[in-house]
Amino acid sequence: MENPDDLLNNRCHASQLRYDEVSRDWVVISPGRGKRPEAFRRERVHSPILPKDCFFCNLDGSSRPVLVMSKGEKISDGTMPADWSLAVIPNKYPAFCPPAGSHLHKVHVGPVYHLMDAVGFCEVVITRDHDKSIALLETVAVKEIINAYHSRYIALKGSRCVKYISVFHNHGVEAGASQPHPHSQIITTPLIDVDLLGALENSKKYYRRNKKCLGCVMGEWEMEAGVRMVYQNDDFIAVCPFAPKVAFEVVITPKKHSPYFEQIAEGEKDNLAEILSVVMKKLYKGLGDPPYNFYLRTAPSDGKDYGHYHWHFTILPKTATMAGFEMGAQMEISTIVPEAAAEYLRQQ
Repeated sequence: MENPDDLLNNRCHASQLRYDEVSRDWVVISPGRGKRPEAFRRERVHSPILPKDCFFCNLDGSSRPVLVMSKGEKISDGTMPADWSLAVIPNKYPAFCPPAGSHLHKVHVGPVYHLMDAVGFCEVVITRDHDKSIALLETVAVKEIINAYHSRYIALKGSRCVKYISVFHNHGVEAGASQPHPHSQIITTPLIDVDLLGALENSKKYYRRNKKCLGCVMGEWEMEAGVRMVYQNDDFIAVCPFAPKVAFEVVITPKKHSPYFEQIAEGEKDNLAEILSVVMKKLYKGLGDPPYNFYLRTAPSDGKDYGHYHWHFTILPKTATMAGFEMGAQMEISTIVPEAAAEYLRQQ
């Protein structure tokens, strides 16, 4: 029987509808409307804010850090040493605030509307160098970022108002970065968003039907097929997914079954830092330092069993602007097939 990925790899210009089993969503791949892979490169735009004027460059004790690192070592007394390399501070403009009382307030507004407190914690993960994005950092510095994500995740997950912890990174104005200084954010929420709820339910249904984890099955197939593989090491794979939301989307996922990011082992953190560093450098080189978002998707921290889920990081470069059809139909259009995108990134 002919391998279906061999058929997909012919770079034909016919548009395709691709189904994402995790989200139960359709996306449109329309390479006939697109460009050659190298045409997605962008000229780098330098930050207009200088380090002397940057708040993140000039942190002091008033920033109330919840975590400080210096050359990979945690500083536990809450001070800001002169040689700090990473700091986590509360967000000055939080979207969620810690609860003031002993319970969440939920009210009905009219016949169908519901209102509840937006309670939670908002933190900013700041690396020291004003001009070095993750793509330009050494792997040891990327490991420090992973350590910060993991440390703060563990610290926040026990709070009674925390059901989900969102870890994400915005790079570039087009990606929503409000400050040019490289930083990530951690936001906890008292509920689980609809998209993740759908993914959790679909993963559960797949497991019940097949007695296998959907993430594991997809990962095994991607390793066997190879055509969408960008990079891999002992613990992780990085692939351009079969049904991407945007051009050059990359997903980094554990090879072994793992529902919970917080259970990552020390050696796995080394390999996660390595693969994230490699992928970011490939995107930087291949697309000309594009704006991007990446985020962690992991099982919620609400105490329920999500053994059927498989955690991962999703990286979404901003190579186009979402327009009316994508927003109205909720059906994304990508102008390059993921097989071609992966091949291009492998060469970087």
